[in-house]
Parts: sequence; structure tokens; C-alpha cells
Amino acid sequence: MGQDAFMEPFSNTFCDLQCNIYFLLLGICSALRLTVPSHTIHGIEGQPLHLTVDYNFNTTASEIQIIWLFEKPQSIPKYLLGSVNQSVVPDLEYKHKFTLIPPNASLMINPLHVTDEGNYIVKVNVHGSGTISANQKIQVTVDVPVTKPAVQIEPSSGVVEYVGNMTLTCTVGKGTRIGYQWMKNGKPMHASSSYTFSPNNDTLLIVPVMKEDIGNYSCFATNPVSAMESEIIAPTIFYGPYGLTVNSDKGLKVGEVFTVDIGEAILFDCSADSNPPNTYSWIRRADNTTHVIKYGPHLEVLSEKVAQTTVDYMCCAYNNVTGKRDETHFTVIITSVGLERLAQKGKSLSSLAVITGISLFLILSMSLLFLWKRYQPHKVIQRQLQSRPGADYRKAQTFSGHENATDDFGIYEFVAFPDPTGVPTVPSQSVSGSDFVQGQDLHSTVYEVIQHIPEQQEDHQ
Repeated sequence: MGQDAFMEPFSNTFCDLQCNIYFLLLGICSALRLTVPSHTIHGIEGQPLHLTVDYNFNTTASEIQIIWLFEKPQSIPKYLLGSVNQSVVPDLEYKHKFTLIPPNASLMINPLHVTDEGNYIVKVNVHGSGTISANQKIQVTVDVPVTKPAVQIEPSSGVVEYVGNMTLTCTVGKGTRIGYQWMKNGKPMHASSSYTFSPNNDTLLIVPVMKEDIGNYSCFATNPVSAMESEIIAPTIFYGPYGLTVNSDKGLKVGEVFTVDIGEAILFDCSADSNPPNTYSWIRRADNTTHVIKYGPHLEVLSEKVAQTTVDYMCCAYNNVTGKRDETHFTVIITSVGLERLAQKGKSLSSLAVITGISLFLILSMSLLFLWKRYQPHKVIQRQLQSRPGADYRKAQTFSGHENATDDFGIYEFVAFPDPTGVPTVPSQSVSGSDFVQGQDLHSTVYEVIQHIPEQQEDHQ
């Protein structure tokens, strides 16, 4: 059978379409269904491509005809192959390229080339009591996988912030229908006031360059069948100096003033954020004059060699690429008080230790006060005297004299108590009433006068 014979069914497409509409109105065409996984399939050049088509029907069939056609935009469809009851008749031009996969209407294209891109039409006719037909169209795209992209930066030697611009270009060796996506630190980049992209997104322009543009850049190259990422590249951006500060390993720092003990050696460190690294110089001001004392980020000051107790210093940072400089001033106060150590000791003394010390002091003070009040000597003697029985003695009356002299008869005991001023005490002694010397100094010593009356005297009376 020739090719013209197989083209005859296709030439009657419009007639078949009318028939299909007629059968659909009768509810017969619903008995045949063609299903495809997708109406667009992406293929890789040089690889086989399988176009899966399933069909089913619920009527008795005597003949099943399958036809595959290929068309490109604005062109006449080409016959590829056909079959009747699984007897395949291919187009001789394509018999080694297209294969029908039974038992369904699937088609294998092997190998796939860019020229094979287009629309593939499959039509199934089932003849029984009548003829029912169905068709599906599948769009096939053919792409070449992308190779690993490479990123180039201009200028490659680096750029000064706020002065120059930077261009990043992504290039791919092979690939079709390539799309580009720029990444910074692993996140997609989008157009902004500083970022501008070319129409196909393969070029990134940064205007102006700033310190914030420092990071890891990469380019994603993708197409429908592949995706590749370039190596990470970090552009060189010159900036600074920023955030110039001075710190020391010793001394008490308050603001820009360092307090150190005399005899100590203190090491100062000057640092600032900059690329490339800054050059540092140290300047000392004295007697309204300044002079450079050292170059480099570190300065050691020996306090015992400084004639003044207060010295002003200055650290200068300079970036020889950006041409920018910065400086910071600070003062060193040399003292013998040892403020640093006192501050450190004060910090090390915890609140609990302070509370404990105060509590112990209060307890000890109260204990000593209690013991002093309880064991005062004159109190002890007074308690001993008061504890004597009344039969042993009676206190003497005032030495102002009595009407009856017999009342003064007896033995008198003088008990001396310690004077608060520190005058020595007078030991206890017994004297007769006639030995009492009036006018004795009673201001420096306190006395207790006790009169003892012999029992026999009282019996005689």
C-alpha cells in the first residue's frame, strides 16, 4: 500500500470531524477516549522521547486504526506512521526514527533532534457497527542541557565604594532557551536602585558600589531540561576606615579616658573596619605641640617614664586606596591610688559577702554591749550587797548628824566603786564611827556605807 493510500484518511479530516460531531450528538463518541500525561513534553537532544497515549472504548470493534502526524507552525502535517489492527505501516522516510509502542497508541522518537520540535497529532479510529474517532495533540520541545556557567567581574582588580561601578556577566558554553537568575549569599537578587539587569538577565550592573555590596555572588542558568549554578565569586570592594576605636589591656576606661597606676605598662590597640587594612600612626600632644611617636596598630606606654600625670594621645587610621582617613583622641591619667585594682576588687566583692559582713559586725557589737552591761563591776558589787540578809547589816544614815548619838554606834564598812573617770578603787575597810573624817572628797569615788551593829550591843540594850 502506498503513502497516498495512507494519506487518504487525513485528507478527509473535515469529513471525519463532521462525523465525530454527529456521533457525539448521538452519544456514541463518548465510547472512545484518548488520554495523554501532558500536552507539552520537554525532550533532550540526542535522547529518546516516549509519547505515551492510552485509549479505550466500550463498543465492539472489528478494526482499530492509529495514525501519527507531525506538524510545525504554519506548515502542512506530515504522515509519520499508521497501523490497522496492530499492523504498522511507517513512512519509509522515518521508519528508523519513529516506532509505535503496542498495545496502545504510544510513540517512541529515537534519537530526538532539535528539528523534531513541533506538534505531534495522534488519531484513533474504531470501526464496528459504526466508526468512532478521537485525536490528541502533544507539543514537543527539544533543548540542549546547559553547561556550568561562569561569572566574570569588571573591573577584576576591584572598585572603590561610591566611586566606581561593577559589572557581573554570566556566560554558558552550551544550552538552549537559557534563563538566568543571580544569587547573593544564597538568595535571589531583584532589581533595585543599585541593581540593574540586562534584558535576558545574564548581566548584573551595580551602580554605585557600596560596602553593603560585599558578598558571595553566583549565577543560575536554567532551561526546561537542566539547571546549573556557577562557582561562587566575591568581588573586591575597597572601603573605610569605619568605626575607629582604641582599647587597652589594662587601666580603667571611662569614655575616652584611661586611668592607670604609676609603674604600669599599658598596651593600646587601634582598629577600624577597612579594606585594604589601614595604616596607623600614634600622636602625642604636649605643650600645645604634637608629634608622631609610633606607626602601627599597637602602642605601649610605660607610665613611670611619662613626666606628666595627664597625657593626650591620638590614633590616626589611613586607607591608601580609598584615600580616606579617620582619627580618635583619648587621654591617659597616671595615678598612684590604684583605681583600677580598687575597682576590680569592688567588682569582685559580691552583694552576699557585704550583707554577711554587716550582719556579723552587728551581731558582734550587740554581744559585746550585752556583756559590758551585764558584767559592769559596780553592778556586780551592788548585786552582791543587795543579796546579803537584812540581819547582817543595815545601811547607815546620812552623815548629817542625829538627835540621838546612840544611833550612830556600830562598825561602819565603806565600799568603794570604780569611778568612770578611771580613778583607782578604794578597797573595802571597817572603821569606827569616830574615825570618820568629814570633808572627805566624794567627787572622785562613789562609796557605799554599811553600818554593822554587834548582836551583843543590841542584847545589852
